[in-house]
Amino acid sequence: MQDALIRKLESFEDLTDADRSALRAFAPRVRQVGARTDLIQEGDVPSHVHLILDGFACRYKVLPDGQRQIMAFFVPGDFCDLNVFILDQMDHSIGTISPCKTVEIPRHAIEEITAHHPQVTRALMWCALVDEAVLREWLVNIGSRQADQRIAHLFCELLLRLEAVGRVTDNSYAFPFTQTDVADTMGLSDVQISRTLRELRGLNLITLKHRILTILDVERLKAYCGFNPNYLHLRNARWSSRRQVPWLSSVQGG
Repeated sequence: MQDALIRKLESFEDLTDADRSALRAFAPRVRQVGARTDLIQEGDVPSHVHLILDGFACRYKVLPDGQRQIMAFFVPGDFCDLNVFILDQMDHSIGTISPCKTVEIPRHAIEEITAHHPQVTRALMWCALVDEAVLREWLVNIGSRQADQRIAHLFCELLLRLEAVGRVTDNSYAFPFTQTDVADTMGLSDVQISRTLRELRGLNLITLKHRILTILDVERLKAYCGFNPNYLHLRNARWSSRRQVPWLSSVQGG
């Protein structure tokens, strides 16, 4: 499962065998966490970096009236926040969406690997920059796209991010999110989410069965929401199938 992290980092930088060995030793103790469980809460003092090896998690805040806003989804290979231990206390919470396999990485381990593996360091810097780019794109999504386009855009993004870590088969991937999860992400109501899913199904763009999302026509869905994957900056995605995701050529320079 550590290979999900390696595959993600290699989408940004070419790693050596020594880099890969160090990364595999990076996560010796894997923790099994149930669905809908907080890994860390707002107000806690962070001491470790959380790495998702399997499953899905999110970054969120809860307003005084109980309303939740999800600000990021984490997929296998994602650090929940690489530099979080710098904070005096958490200003947001991180919780699982599905059952997850996670690792808590202490600060000294981060410092050790970055001191001796410069290509890993560059790849980790890419990760941090892409996290910021994804947040910018989500702001554009909420502020400027229509409800149906917001959701279609999220589906395209997850396809590419999961493809990068080998979690997509024939344009299908696990989708454990509830309608409320998507609503809390997109700034919409459950009713709007339900209506939009019906519309996307009716257009033969997606199917969603048994928590598996299948994109039936990637090019049409991309055009439908104006999806441009440039903000994900996946430069070295050698394992990606151009047949399955033909628009990957736009991020691979092909």
